[in-house]
Amino acid sequence: MNYRPSRRTRRLAIATAAVLVVGGMNGPALYRFGTEKYHAYKINRPEYKAANGHWDLLDVPKEYRINSIHAALLHTGKVLLIAGSGNNAKMFASKTFRSVLWDPKTNTFKNIETPKDMFCAGHTQLPDGKLLVAGGTQRYEKLEGDVEKAGGLMIVKNENPDKPMTLPAGTLFTGKANGKTFEAKDAVLVPRAKKTTDPKTKKVTVTASEARVYVEAREKGEEHSTGDTDNYRVEGLSGDDARNTYGIANKLSFDKKDFQGIKDAYEFDPVAERYVPVDPMHEARWYPTLTTLEDGKVLSVSGLDEIGQVVPGKNEVYDPKTKKWTYLPKQRFFPTYPALFLTEGGKLFYTGSNAGYGPADQGRTPGIWDVKTNEFTEVPGMSDPDRLETSMSVMLPPAQDQRFLVIGGGGVGESKKSSEKTRVVDLKQPSPAFKDSAPLEEGTRYPGGSILPDDTVFVSGGSRDYRGRSGSNILKAQLYDARNGTFKRVADPTVGRNYHSGTILLPDGRVMIFGSDSLFGDKDNTKPGVFEQRIEIYTPPYLYRDTRPTLDSGPQAVRRGESATFATRYSGSIKTARLMRPSAVTHVTDIDQRSIALDFKKTDGGISVTVPKDRTLVPSGWYMLFVTDDQGTPSEARWVEVP
Repeated sequence: MNYRPSRRTRRLAIATAAVLVVGGMNGPALYRFGTEKYHAYKINRPEYKAANGHWDLLDVPKEYRINSIHAALLHTGKVLLIAGSGNNAKMFASKTFRSVLWDPKTNTFKNIETPKDMFCAGHTQLPDGKLLVAGGTQRYEKLEGDVEKAGGLMIVKNENPDKPMTLPAGTLFTGKANGKTFEAKDAVLVPRAKKTTDPKTKKVTVTASEARVYVEAREKGEEHSTGDTDNYRVEGLSGDDARNTYGIANKLSFDKKDFQGIKDAYEFDPVAERYVPVDPMHEARWYPTLTTLEDGKVLSVSGLDEIGQVVPGKNEVYDPKTKKWTYLPKQRFFPTYPALFLTEGGKLFYTGSNAGYGPADQGRTPGIWDVKTNEFTEVPGMSDPDRLETSMSVMLPPAQDQRFLVIGGGGVGESKKSSEKTRVVDLKQPSPAFKDSAPLEEGTRYPGGSILPDDTVFVSGGSRDYRGRSGSNILKAQLYDARNGTFKRVADPTVGRNYHSGTILLPDGRVMIFGSDSLFGDKDNTKPGVFEQRIEIYTPPYLYRDTRPTLDSGPQAVRRGESATFATRYSGSIKTARLMRPSAVTHVTDIDQRSIALDFKKTDGGISVTVPKDRTLVPSGWYMLFVTDDQGTPSEARWVEVP
């Protein structure tokens, strides 16, 4: 029988011939086109998604696109994105500070009035569900060569024991020897001098108090710099005030000026959706870490102060009840954004992860810190110890195991060094020590890391070099299995992420990925980088299965040591229950997230879960309650408060 091709076959043959002709003229382009089309086809196939998950770009209307540098999941289910000035000097100069609230359920956005520049602040979840945000930016850095006016630190003294002195911004200080005048760039409060009386001799001793302020010459030019220590009179004061109040400064020059911090602190109210001011910190801080303590108070550590120096170990505690701060009695130094986790028993564990500022030989060693006694016990065994800056630390699930994972990292400052190491430590061992786990595929700075409800850790992004230099962004993602210490590659992201990026687990089990601040925009490092405002959503493989358990009605609050029953039609297949503390992440630092295993038993038409008694394991606050079935598929979270 003669075969006569159909009309569809003839059309396909003609199209194929045309493609071959075009391909002969432009083979490489056609190959790329074909490869891209096939890749798009491949990653959208159901079986691929079920094995590797899937990435989507979030559709953010233009008026809500910001340089997201901080993000926190709130107990309303919404995500607060904070830019402040967004590492943009023009935004800072115009006092344009921004925050945006995103609702993942409705995919709606809202601009939030932002009262101060919260760029590079610290933050943590409070017991009542509010978010504490403290610190931020007082002044942008100026590199050597860009500094136009001589400036530096002025120490202001007050010898009057009966009167504090407040000097406004713009106060002038004139050197008694050099005759040069400098202007205070900020207001400064100098406390009363300290007066003591010897009980035996009755002799009264007055010790001058002091405060620090950044000062700058009023005019440009090398002739306004100084090289020697001098005493400075405060212009505008007279009588006792002029005699008791004065300044002392060393070198006031054209050296590089680092970022400078602020003391301001706010609580963000998720219900009212606004920032509420609270008492300021005692120390100005830029790049601080805020860590929740076992009693619900918050410890503020490190940061650059009001003159751009790392705060010298002066750590302070915020009381959410009084809204006030108090210093710890003893000092301990850490580099900026240190990863400090609350551990079982109430001590803090410093993993060695940090971001950005501080000497290479001080405060970098991991260890267990007893805040009450200030004792610090070093934890040995860390591989690549000189490459912990910009590493990511995670408390591995479940939190009861007290195991920590440190992922990647890089050398201090703008070093080209990066580490492919992942290290795990078990604090329940008699002599805890880090051991290497499965390595990353390549050295990685700024990796994102989020705990998932199935006890895996989602790890994504980062760059080989400092801030993605030389086109070194890593377009890879993997899941780390906390049980056996292995990685599994999953679908690749489409957007590179490095400095100023982060990841957050959402209540529906997906992961949000935001931010990135490349130093350059090309591989040759000739074009300035542009902040990455696009937001991606990763849907893990577990959300592409045929069935998914649900949690229905149940109480909104459960106390530690008590049980609560939640209705579900899937009680027969449920294998795990987890309380997951929501993230508050910035600069590869997310010490809030933790996943706590719950004992549970099946009931008629539901499950009964029991919250552990230990408040160091389960700090007061709001949590996401997830259950997973026998396939490892999680439910959507229910919000539960642990008072």
